[in-house]
Amino acid sequence: MTDVIRIAMWSGPRNLSTTMMRSFGARPEAVCVDEPFYAAWLVASGEVHPMQEEILASQPTDPAIVAKDMLAPLPPGKTLHYQKHMTHHMLDSFPLDWVGGVRHAFLVRHPGRVIASYMKKMDSLSLEAIGVPQQERLYREIMQRTGTPPPVVDSDRILADPPEVLARLCDALGIDWDPAMLGWAPGPKPEDGAWAPHWYDAVWKSSGFGAPPGETPVHTGRAAEIEKEALASYERLLENHV
Repeated sequence: MTDVIRIAMWSGPRNLSTTMMRSFGARPEAVCVDEPFYAAWLVASGEVHPMQEEILASQPTDPAIVAKDMLAPLPPGKTLHYQKHMTHHMLDSFPLDWVGGVRHAFLVRHPGRVIASYMKKMDSLSLEAIGVPQQERLYREIMQRTGTPPPVVDSDRILADPPEVLARLCDALGIDWDPAMLGWAPGPKPEDGAWAPHWYDAVWKSSGFGAPPGETPVHTGRAAEIEKEALASYERLLENHV
């Protein structure tokens, strides 16, 4: 029997994370899960997000059940489990005892770009909402628990050269590079979370990685302050880029 490989990709919001799920989901052996701790985080944090009722109805709200699901058997014929996780969903009280059975990678993006994209979808902004400090904390925690520094990939570098960067990522994760990861059919996918109608309009139109982004947005006021606070964590994580 072929061994199952499980990959947890840890990202913040608006980080190219759904596009990366599309990329791994294009592999014929893969099955994907989309932000499985979202509903549990909403309940535990008291946050209210767009499509709240739909999200809570679509997922377990007990983080222990979600953690167990991350190691559950896969459907017949599937041997790669791609898990798209948001770092801000992983509260300190949520279990991490499951991470030893999973290979990990971290997807980062310049905070200035994250903030610009996030503010198009949400009315309020905070450092915690974009998940950068949580990403650095989780990186250290997972490295301690697994004994291995997870590979880091930056969304801008992926967009600049998808086959080169994705091939290096696959090598770092111990899986073969598959050119199928460069394209997919547009439209919704079965693994898309219940929140997809609010967030995934651009991804639903896509059939591959987009063009490299232009200049980094310039922010003012509180947004600029949050960007500055997030940059230090972002730059430290970049030191581990594949």
